[in-house]
Amino acid sequence: MSELSPEQQVLITMRKTLTAIVRDLTPPPGMRHPLSTATIDEVRHCLGVIAARERVLAEQDGRGGERPAYADQPGTAQVVPIDSLRSRQD
Repeated sequence: MSELSPEQQVLITMRKTLTAIVRDLTPPPGMRHPLSTATIDEVRHCLGVIAARERVLAEQDGRGGERPAYADQPGTAQVVPIDSLRSRQD
């Protein structure tokens, strides 16, 4: 895997910072959000632009399409036949 370019490092830092701010400012359910609707929309737009640019850079680097894999997703589990669990002495 290649090292990240300065642009990729900036994008990652910006994305993490914006999401941390949103997480810190998100009120409990039922309470009014301290940010205006316009500001929330702008943050969403910024995160979308960052994600799009990260995607382009990843594709240029040959890393396009990478997604995290979770154990409960179909196709990510490795099936082990029960017969293979028997001891060698059987």
